[in-house]
Amino acid sequence: MVRVTWVQPEDLVGHELRQAAEDGRDARKIAARWAAAGGDPAPTAAGASAAPRPELRPLAEELLDALAALPRPHAADEPTALGAIRAACPGWPGSPGGPVRPGLYDRLHAAWLGRAAGCLLGKPVEKLPLDAIRALGRAAGNWPLDGWFTARGVPPELLAAHPWNRRSAATSLAETIDGMPEDDDLDFPLLGLLLLRRHGRAFTTADVARLWLDERPAGRLFTAERIAYRNLLDGVEPPLTAVRRNPFREWIGAAIRADVHGWTRPGDPAGAAAQAHRDAVLSHTGNGVYGALFTAATVAAAAGGTTDVHGALAAGLSVVPPRSRLAEAVRYGIATARAVPALDTVVDRLHARYGGYHWVHAVPNAALLAAALTHADGDFTRSVCAAVSGGWDTDSNGATAGSVAGLLAGHPDRLPARWTAPLRNRLTTSVASFDGTGFDTLARLTLLEAVRP
Repeated sequence: MVRVTWVQPEDLVGHELRQAAEDGRDARKIAARWAAAGGDPAPTAAGASAAPRPELRPLAEELLDALAALPRPHAADEPTALGAIRAACPGWPGSPGGPVRPGLYDRLHAAWLGRAAGCLLGKPVEKLPLDAIRALGRAAGNWPLDGWFTARGVPPELLAAHPWNRRSAATSLAETIDGMPEDDDLDFPLLGLLLLRRHGRAFTTADVARLWLDERPAGRLFTAERIAYRNLLDGVEPPLTAVRRNPFREWIGAAIRADVHGWTRPGDPAGAAAQAHRDAVLSHTGNGVYGALFTAATVAAAAGGTTDVHGALAAGLSVVPPRSRLAEAVRYGIATARAVPALDTVVDRLHARYGGYHWVHAVPNAALLAAALTHADGDFTRSVCAAVSGGWDTDSNGATAGSVAGLLAGHPDRLPARWTAPLRNRLTTSVASFDGTGFDTLARLTLLEAVRP
């Protein structure tokens, strides 16, 4: 039989049960029915359980709908509509005054390079547990993390126990890097750029949906994005595409689509957040949307060229409902990084507090990103290495940290060549119109959208 990962109902129930535990819904009776029928828990890393169970599909569909009907204790504090989010944020930023500071092209060029380098650093250890990442780095003499991961000098038995991400090792270790390989953390900014080139800043969520249908095969989308794509094909209209049988709606996917909205709204965190919201609600709700707003506003503040990393993070936090779980996590990440000198200790505290979430959930990853950027205090190498060495969604966190740190550096020449030279100014992507494009060209195209009236 053909197994389509991330969308088959019998594989989604375990994920929805886990999401219910995370957001406080009482799903014990439904969980008991699923277990009694022989249903599997959520796969730990993949989109499908070990063995196909099509006989469970009718029950799975029934239980998914029953889980969706359970009351959510956090509902009042975690709205999804933009108006309700703004009403919940007492410090929502105002409109920017005056022109953008000179040098935006250089900042954008550094941001594209930084996003690529941070993503590439995290690719080989994506899905590995924290202790494995540390063990691999230490075995290579690369801990605290300060450079690309490598297999050189790592004992074969350690590599056998903790294999690199199978899709990435051939292109993302120090000995194999030759340009920027394809990754969804770069594909989505390209799609966002394409969206703005076609529709401008007034794009709608429906425009995002049509772009995906036109430009992305379903097999190039994952988790919440693949669910939303399936719902579109079923005739479901956005924003219901984010809700219907979608246990991944609070994962990190919308956040990795948000950088371009910050890049093209330099110095305007509110405008960036509004753009990111229209993009995010196609596939995400609640904390999944907040992850996108936080990222977009942080990036926009950094792109303006008038603040440091701490001011940028404060701008990001200003567009997140303060009583939400994601806001609490960001505040905790920042406070812990300020109070604790040792990065590994910071990370250990984050994992102790948020380790019950799925490793791709927006809440723990936002906490780690905020802590990494705070701890690095604007330094590029420390920013990407701290984000990746903290585990969880390593390539996504490395990418966003690299984007922010690149903007703050202000110029490609201020990024260490050991991070940028291996990229060879060449990006591989399945977004066809951009395959092989240089980061300098992408920066020019992004600048055009940033200054478009």
